[in-house]
Amino acid sequence: MTAAFATLNEFKELLLAAPDADAKALGEAEERNGQLTKPPGALGRLEDLAIWYASWRGNPRPEIANPQVIVFAGNHGVTAQGVSAFPAEVTEQMVLNFQHGGAAINQLSRAAGAKLSVHAIDLDKPTADFTKGPAMSEEDMVMALLTGWHAVDDNTDLLVVGEMGIGNTTSGAAILAAIYGGEASEWVGRGTGVDDAGLANKARVVTEGLAANPDRSGLEILRCLGGRELAAMAGAIARARVDRIPVILDGFICTSAAAALGQVFESALDHCVAGHVSAEAAHFNVLKNLGKEPLLAMNMRLGEASGGALAINILKSAVACHSGMATFAEAGVSDG
Repeated sequence: MTAAFATLNEFKELLLAAPDADAKALGEAEERNGQLTKPPGALGRLEDLAIWYASWRGNPRPEIANPQVIVFAGNHGVTAQGVSAFPAEVTEQMVLNFQHGGAAINQLSRAAGAKLSVHAIDLDKPTADFTKGPAMSEEDMVMALLTGWHAVDDNTDLLVVGEMGIGNTTSGAAILAAIYGGEASEWVGRGTGVDDAGLANKARVVTEGLAANPDRSGLEILRCLGGRELAAMAGAIARARVDRIPVILDGFICTSAAAALGQVFESALDHCVAGHVSAEAAHFNVLKNLGKEPLLAMNMRLGEASGGALAINILKSAVACHSGMATFAEAGVSDG
């Protein structure tokens, strides 16, 4: 398979050249929505979601037939700093659980009628400890981005990406602190369940990571403070933008990777909606900064694409109503 890009600059150029939503389909979807057998606005956000989806698919009366959920897994060198309640070995153990169908995401993907793909990325080679310098070289970052880029199926019409990686809530917090500023303590959370001392330790690690990696450009933030699974999510989200595939963002880690793309240009995430707001403390503020209103608030903090997968059926329902309902004329109903 030919690589879509070979450098971070080439990746950035692809993202900058990605298409916007289809204005013609948008207008036609809005027109159709105004003719359906319901009072104007009666379906609330479902109407907005359906029109948004139609505009990105270039079809004013679309269907969702091939949703895809992708989970990327990576290991983090920063776990040497004691930032997680679980050892790094759990990453590989959970990947096996995904592959054997035993995790929550397997059940949620099945319930949503979505194909689940799992990609473990060099689990035997953790990223470098970012308190000492960059987590990844440019070569490592590009390879991870390509893993995400090529993981998206050609026939996918709705994408959810998620992650598994012990230590990655610390990585996500560092990325967000680098992008949005503020104290490290504003961005760190309990992740896998660390106690108060563990929370303070995570804040220390993030502070040291920021000092060791002063570059504040989006892709460099992701390279220096992220992990392979975060970069892969960014690669998949970017591929979806290029192919006009709508994306449902998952939780704290997924949105931290997406936020790095959002630093490349302002509308880089216009093809994305937020599936849920997680119980990880800072996720609400991430979504606020991204201008994304979550579809669900279920007090979830599992990661592994679970919140995004749960939201698939919300979007399916929105599109089904928009495309399947009769217009007033078709139903022979007076519209007043």
